[in-house]
Amino acid sequence: MAVDVAVRGAGPVGCTLALLLHGLGKRVALAGRRPGGTAPGAARPITLSHASRLILERAGAWPALRATPITTIHVSQAGGFGRTLLTAADAGVPALGHVVDYAALAASLAARAAAAGIEISYDAGAALDNAALLVHAEGASGDANEKRYGQDALVALVAAEPRAGSTAYERFTAGGPLALLPLEGRYAVVWGASEERARALCAATDDVFLSALERSFGSRAGRFVAVASRGVFPLALRVRAARVGEREVFVGNAAQTLHPVAGQGLNLGLRDAWELAQAIADAPDPGEATVLGRYAARRRLDAAATIRATDLLAGLFLGANPLARAARGAALTALDVCAPARRFFARRMIYGASALP
Repeated sequence: MAVDVAVRGAGPVGCTLALLLHGLGKRVALAGRRPGGTAPGAARPITLSHASRLILERAGAWPALRATPITTIHVSQAGGFGRTLLTAADAGVPALGHVVDYAALAASLAARAAAAGIEISYDAGAALDNAALLVHAEGASGDANEKRYGQDALVALVAAEPRAGSTAYERFTAGGPLALLPLEGRYAVVWGASEERARALCAATDDVFLSALERSFGSRAGRFVAVASRGVFPLALRVRAARVGEREVFVGNAAQTLHPVAGQGLNLGLRDAWELAQAIADAPDPGEATVLGRYAARRRLDAAATIRATDLLAGLFLGANPLARAARGAALTALDVCAPARRFFARRMIYGASALP
C-alpha cells in the first residue's frame, strides 16, 4: 500500500514523528531496528525537556512512560568558585525536564505506534520507495561532517544516601563535564573523560569507581554507595550539511548528533519531528520541494543555535587554567544573581530558539 510518509528509523524520534503524522490523518510506514539498548547492561539515561513532554503528550505517548521529574539543576565547576541554580519556577513550568531510560522510552513509543495501527517493519533495510516523502531518522548520517571531542562518555547508575530526589547536577571538571540525573531514586551518571580514563573507570572495581566519583563531584548529592550498569560511548559532533533533499528529509541524529552536555540531542530531534509534522500537516504532497524548503528554513535557527551552544559548553569549562577558572566562576555567579538571565537560559534549553525572556 502506498503511504504519504515513510520513516526509516524506529527509535524515539521516528516513532514520535509517525504518531504525530498518524494523528493528523497521514498514512505512515516505519522501518528500523527493533528497540533495544545499545550496549548490553549499560545504562543510557535521557533527559526530556518540558517541551519534549508536551510533544509526547500530543503524540499520545506520555502516560505510559516512567519518568523522574527535574525541578532544580545545580551547575558548578570543580576547583573553583561560582555556582548557579536553575529552577522550574525560573522557567514558569512544573518541571524543567524528566529523566527516562532510553531503551524503555524506545520500546514504549514503538508499542504505542503498533497499537495505533502504524505499519512497522523491523527490517532496517526494508524498501520504502512507495512514499511521497522519505524521512531519515535512523541515526548518525554517514555523510555528515564530524568533529571528535577526544572524549568518551562513561554512563552508570549510582545509588546514594540519601536517595536522589528531583535535583540534577552538572559539574564541570578539568577533564570533562559530569552530570548526575535523578532516575527512580538513583542517579544516572554521564561523565565526559578521555578515552583512557573513561575505559579505566568503566573497568574499575565498584569501590575505586565510587571513590573517583566522589573526588570529582564532591558530597553535595550525598554519599555514593553502589554502582551498576556501566558503559562507555564515544563523543562526537556530527552535522549534515543539508537536512532536506529530493523527497527526503533528515531529522534527529540523522541531521545532527550532539555532545550530551545540557542534554539537548534528543530534545532537538523531537522538535525536528514536531516541526516537520506541522509543516506537512495540510500539504497535499508532503514531499514537494517548497514544503520541505519551508521546513528546513524553520529549523535553521533552532538547530544552529543548539549545536553552537552545546559545542561551546563542551569546551568552555575544560582545563585548569586559573584565569579561565576565575572567569567561569564569575559567569556562573552572575547568572545565579540575575533572574531574567536564568529565566531566558532555562527556557532556551527547554523550548529551543522560540524561548522568550
